[in-house]
Amino acid sequence: MRHVRRRIVRRVARLAAVGGLLLGGTMVTQAAMANETPARSAVPGDAARTFAATGADLVERLGTSRTAGTWIDSEGRPVVAVTDEETAATVREAGAEAKVVGHSMNELKSAAATLRKAPRVAGTAWVMDYKSNQVVVRADRTVSASDWSALTQVASGIGSFVRMERTSGTFTMRLNGAQPILSTGGRCSAGFNVTNGSSDFILTAGHCGPTGSIWFADNQGNRQVGRTVNSSFPGGDFSLVEYADGDAGAGADVVAIGDGNGVRITGVGDAAVGQRVFRSGSTTGLRDGEVTGLDATVNYPEGTVSGLIETNVCAESGDSGGPMFSEGIALGITSGGSGDCVSGGTTFFQPVTKALAQLGVQLIVAAPSDNAQSGASPAPSGGAPEPSSSPTQAAVAPGAAAPGATTPVTGGFDGSSLAARLTDPRNIGPGLLVIAGSLVALVATRYIRAEQDRKAYQRYYSTTWG
Repeated sequence: MRHVRRRIVRRVARLAAVGGLLLGGTMVTQAAMANETPARSAVPGDAARTFAATGADLVERLGTSRTAGTWIDSEGRPVVAVTDEETAATVREAGAEAKVVGHSMNELKSAAATLRKAPRVAGTAWVMDYKSNQVVVRADRTVSASDWSALTQVASGIGSFVRMERTSGTFTMRLNGAQPILSTGGRCSAGFNVTNGSSDFILTAGHCGPTGSIWFADNQGNRQVGRTVNSSFPGGDFSLVEYADGDAGAGADVVAIGDGNGVRITGVGDAAVGQRVFRSGSTTGLRDGEVTGLDATVNYPEGTVSGLIETNVCAESGDSGGPMFSEGIALGITSGGSGDCVSGGTTFFQPVTKALAQLGVQLIVAAPSDNAQSGASPAPSGGAPEPSSSPTQAAVAPGAAAPGATTPVTGGFDGSSLAARLTDPRNIGPGLLVIAGSLVALVATRYIRAEQDRKAYQRYYSTTWG
């Protein structure tokens, strides 16, 4: 009976070891599949069409002397401002809406140029309002009565299509996205990941820090993210932070939106007036609003920045550098503005396409097939369409636009220990430990049996030849 029990124990031990090998192999395979970094590609700034492709194409074809901008109406249709009925007929034949206005884009640009030549007043901004066919000049509460009076006189000399407005907020940069990066100058938010083909970078706001600034992922300065290698401010508002190891790592095509979730970026494009957009920042998280103007100029106390996107999306200190996007398409980098996310306000963004062109880098995006395979989130109950996996944004009504395909955030500045990663069931560590334990058990059972056979052999022959 003793020999029978030993055989049973050995067989059970061998079966358990083999089962452990199979289980460990399965765990490793599943973890590898779960953590596999999606294929990514780089898209140059001029590779994608805009949200209002038809309107933008018509404006480019008809010229700035016959048109005065384009925007998206509440039904998602492109509208083109034109200066005469003949041009309006051409626009309608192309399938877009036409609105006859009194001033061409050339006149609007001439008005903006005159304002730029006037003495600089910090706390002022102006933008071309395509819908009203006016140039809107705004002054925050820091602008004195005398400066406001002088600027009003300049505007009066231009013409009635320049509209003056006072705002209760203060135009400030949002220094202090989705994920926070810190330096001795303050805190900003990481924008989009970009590459030059050999190294990867973070595209963020230029006012966050000059060239040479060192960035960290923690307040103690223990986890270095990278160093600013190129910066534009004032004039533009963008900069490149080169990763310390030159690699953006897993999730480089994803921007964080909070609660461990992110949006997969599939392309880059230009914003359109009337378009619904989303931005993410380390202070206020995910917020949405509408593009209200293009080619805006803002006179921050620190310097003047031109060519910005104006929106009614709110932002607060610390959101600077964070990404703006819609339907998975990268559009802008948070620059500054007025107001907050309690009372609302105005936020300006540096266009991504212009920054990429001047920096000579390309946006890191998910391959179109990856976006479809990653399980884009279903349309909300409100009936919003599925996000497009193409670099070209879907022509949907502004109110129905979505941020893009949601996915777990797998990248970022993770400071977890080796032990934590090994014991994470999403990683291969547990599977490898099971395999190692099973191999030890299998070898041990073989060794024990060999020892038992050897001793039995000795006993048999010592009795026989004794």
